[in-house]
Amino acid sequence: MMAVQHPLQKLARWPVAEDGAPATLVAALARNAAEFGSRIAFRERRYGIWQEQDWRAVFEEVSAMAAGLDELGLAVGTAMTVIGDNRPRLYYAMLAANMLRAFPSPVFPDVPLEELIAATRHGAPAVGVAEDQEQVDKLLELRAATGRVATILYDDERGLDGYEQPGLVSLDALVERGRARLAREPDLVGRFVAASGPDDITVLLHSSGTTGLPKGIPLSHRNVTRGVLNAGESGYFHKHEELYAYLPTAWVGDFVFTLGAGMMMAATINVPERQETVLRDLREVSPTFYLAAPRAWDQMLTRIQVGMKNSTRFKRWLFERTMERAVALERKRLSGGTPTLKERLLDALGNLLVYAPLRDHLGLNRAERAFTGGEALGEDTFLFFRALRIRLKQFYGQTETCALTAAQTEGQVKLHTVGRPIAGSEIRIDESGEILVRSASVVASYYDDAESSAKALVDGWLHTGDAGRIDEDGELVVLGRVSEVVRTAAGERYIPNFIENRLKFSPYIRNVAVIGAGLDMLTAIVCVDFDAVGHWAEERGISYTSYADLSQKPQVQALVGEVVRHVNGTQPEGLRLRRFVNLHKDFDADDGEITRTRKLRRNMIETTYASLIDALYGGAGETVFDAAITYENGERGVIRRTLRISEVVA
Repeated sequence: MMAVQHPLQKLARWPVAEDGAPATLVAALARNAAEFGSRIAFRERRYGIWQEQDWRAVFEEVSAMAAGLDELGLAVGTAMTVIGDNRPRLYYAMLAANMLRAFPSPVFPDVPLEELIAATRHGAPAVGVAEDQEQVDKLLELRAATGRVATILYDDERGLDGYEQPGLVSLDALVERGRARLAREPDLVGRFVAASGPDDITVLLHSSGTTGLPKGIPLSHRNVTRGVLNAGESGYFHKHEELYAYLPTAWVGDFVFTLGAGMMMAATINVPERQETVLRDLREVSPTFYLAAPRAWDQMLTRIQVGMKNSTRFKRWLFERTMERAVALERKRLSGGTPTLKERLLDALGNLLVYAPLRDHLGLNRAERAFTGGEALGEDTFLFFRALRIRLKQFYGQTETCALTAAQTEGQVKLHTVGRPIAGSEIRIDESGEILVRSASVVASYYDDAESSAKALVDGWLHTGDAGRIDEDGELVVLGRVSEVVRTAAGERYIPNFIENRLKFSPYIRNVAVIGAGLDMLTAIVCVDFDAVGHWAEERGISYTSYADLSQKPQVQALVGEVVRHVNGTQPEGLRLRRFVNLHKDFDADDGEITRTRKLRRNMIETTYASLIDALYGGAGETVFDAAITYENGERGVIRRTLRISEVVA
């Protein structure tokens, strides 16, 4: 009987870039199989047991999938819809599509039918890959509504035995079919590896669609491979990382930071058993690189705090005292201070007793590179994890840049910046204050949308739609959306929400409205957090009778003043708050001052508090404000309040 030749034995080479690096993700997969074949590529937790596959086995399975997909008619230049949570075989299917010069278009697994229809309108998808029965049902609904997709491949076959709809094929059957074909046609492997080029689409992602239908964002192999390599050159990725695949597969962060980095860095990609076990499985994985959204870091901090409240009195005391010192020391480090010998010794003791056990409990003991991005992370949360000796940093990017534009580096971390451009990226601020980006990781155009492409991509520069500035150390400060930019009387550009968010990082400020558009200085109307400030006052023996009484206490005025001074330290001279007033109440949705989702209605606030704003700019130390109120019977009245106005001392 003739022995079947191993697919890699027929593979002489793979496409490379000028510097010798793999030119496509498929080429990187082939490189990994040839050079690191026995290293673990994917590790998945199934039924409580970690299952492992090395690079050689992954390459073989992806090649078999490609052979099967080719027989099913997956065409060059078409999309393949992918829907489900993180599963190794969904990633394999994405790479298999690339072998045929097709491209995956992942969709968030919880989308309703209307959004699924919108997310699959690009690329003429005839093939869909689903994780399980739930996602198969969604694709069948999509087919009934639109006629797409004709073929549905599925990974988990539980619950699908009774399905008789045409075009349903298990991935097991696809792989078996592909292996048989490769045995007959071993030269196919070399063809698959060499097929795609650097400018071919590797994945089609979509914008959020907040201003209309989602835009298709086609990332090329060049975008992803060069973006990851540039980030590696800047120290953000290392060879043979331990990665954790838990982010939504339809998000650029997962494709680039998990699959892209996994291929280019020959990393091990660890997949949790399911979304409900992400935190438990994280501890067992202990990745070397970890990316999480700000809300995830906030939730992790809350989980720690709740756990410590339920601990013994001694452990709670030890945690509170140690972390208080650690956060203060980290703040000192970030501001350029040098720890004293006593501080270093206490920090080492804290690491032994508190920080290291906590890092181990979280699964972040090996996280040499930990990042957050997408929106601003609260200062307290950021400092807490930095104090735990988790090297948390901010990064900045969009789907259009493969999320790889700028990031902080250790030793140059600031609370208010997102760092410097990564290697190979250029950033400049245009005359309107908009952030422009030029890099190999920037897309060439939107999918089938010439109008949007012409607006966003001009002379090689991506117009991000974000407003920002470069600080004195060359680091990028992201202020918000360009559409929110206003100017002071002196012409200084600023975004009120940027300053407001940083003030609200303090637990003592619940709401705030920054005033200053067209005026000669910035001021603020502050609403203190009644619970947090009330607790602070009680601990210091400060008595009060109501929110209004508490807000006007001199000690509370001083407390808020400290917060304002701290935020001022991150602002240019012309954009520092000069005066503020603590309001006698919180902004209220029933009064039309904020929306139900707690966004400020600026026009309403400026109208309602016009006399108060006049007082802020009039130089008075206090003002009498007539507050309109509505009683339960619907009658309206007025309560007269005397409000203190505080100067911000530099």
